[in-house]
Amino acid sequence: MKKVLAFDYGASSGRAVMGSFNGETLKLEEIHRFPNDPVLINGSFYWDTLRLLHELKQGIIKCMNSGNKDIAGIGIDTWGVDFGLLDKSGELLGIPHHYRDNRTEGMMEEADKLIPKREIYETTGIQFAAFNTLLQLLSMKLSGSPALEHAETMLFTPDLFNYFLTGEKVTEYTIASTSQMLDARTGKWANEMLNRMGIPQKMLTDIVKPGTIVGKLSENVRTELGINGVPVIAVAEHDTGSAVMSVPAVEGKYAYLSSGTWSLLGVESDTPVINDTTYELNYTNEGGFNNTIRLLKNIMGLWIHQECKRAWEKEGEKISFNDLEQMAKQSESFRSFIDVDNSMFYSPGNMPEKIMEYCRLTGQPVPETKGQIVRCVMESLAMKYRTALEKLEKIVGYNIPVLHVVGGGSKDKLLSQFTANAIGRPVITGPVEATAIGNITCQLIALGEIANISQARAIIKKSFDMNEFDPVDVSQWNEAYLKYEEIMKKSEGIGTKCL
Repeated sequence: MKKVLAFDYGASSGRAVMGSFNGETLKLEEIHRFPNDPVLINGSFYWDTLRLLHELKQGIIKCMNSGNKDIAGIGIDTWGVDFGLLDKSGELLGIPHHYRDNRTEGMMEEADKLIPKREIYETTGIQFAAFNTLLQLLSMKLSGSPALEHAETMLFTPDLFNYFLTGEKVTEYTIASTSQMLDARTGKWANEMLNRMGIPQKMLTDIVKPGTIVGKLSENVRTELGINGVPVIAVAEHDTGSAVMSVPAVEGKYAYLSSGTWSLLGVESDTPVINDTTYELNYTNEGGFNNTIRLLKNIMGLWIHQECKRAWEKEGEKISFNDLEQMAKQSESFRSFIDVDNSMFYSPGNMPEKIMEYCRLTGQPVPETKGQIVRCVMESLAMKYRTALEKLEKIVGYNIPVLHVVGGGSKDKLLSQFTANAIGRPVITGPVEATAIGNITCQLIALGEIANISQARAIIKKSFDMNEFDPVDVSQWNEAYLKYEEIMKKSEGIGTKCL
């Protein structure tokens, strides 16, 4: 039995999951779970990075105390784009910002003044989004940030945690690819572009591929936690990169949807797809395991639903996601739609009122009950998935017969059925713990326990349950899609597109 420990940091929570592999099947055990609540200080949005490091150490301690001192590896994955800066002595320079912080407002326009957007896309293949690392750094440069001036090293969030554990400073490929700072064709830093943008390059480290052993736990960490020198492995550190590794499709054409706070819908490609069509449709080319490219579309995802629940809880109501699903089922279908990618819904705070305001502005019936609001969100997400899938088919030039949904959002049966209805083709859901599973299988490949990604996917398919949702009421959904498209046209002057 080979055991490895995966740390999976999401935008709202994190956990430590132990994977046990007996040579044929994989089993998971959640060791530790903790909240990941961002912190608002004087109007700026930050990550509670030191608390997250503390929780990482607690996960290791709990693993040791549960009789699993024989773990053979540790891997960390997180959300993309965010980073920490270190000074020349290796000390952290300030609190890392949250990607939803407003410091990047107007930075797309500022970047375009320095280098035309089309040229940036031609180099990086990355879609334009307000949160991209490139725009965060440009904001710091234009504001005269002392932290940027004194930075000796920049490390993305999972690389930063790897550094805290090992003392080694490297940058993993899949997490770096989210930054809009890599040359998509070479997989290396786009130095000429960064130079023209005025972004200092001395702080950038060597890029390593997923499956690289970064180093062993440092002596300080071993002493503090009472653990031996376990290897720390650079997995596919972008959580979507890990999630895509766990898609249980061993052959054939398919698309994947990594469903959580964000929804990421795409296909795997051997090479970047960078052309006028992908630029106009704002599709992105992120790095994947084994030098693949994740050609995908970022969609706002379940963030809106989660924010609605948080807003109602702040008002003192105790309500579960299951309760909300039942309310949505009992509500009228196709009553109103929203563009989930509109900037109105990007920032936290009173999401139900934002949804109602959007519907007022677009001349639709205003959802008033919780059930109506949730149904509006879920149907709108399903319609957005249809749009993204059809545009993806236009890019790749073939029909995609099935959609695999992985991640926490795959537990949502209502959304899964809505998605199948909207796209008019089967939806296969699972595994739920996709990101942790991808993290674990990457470690096992690095340790020589699994031969390759094809074998890993066959093992995943054998080890975890899947569900299939076939489309129903397709004609009704097709008719409603025409209404949805009209609403999208009406909303073009409302807010902006943040993706």
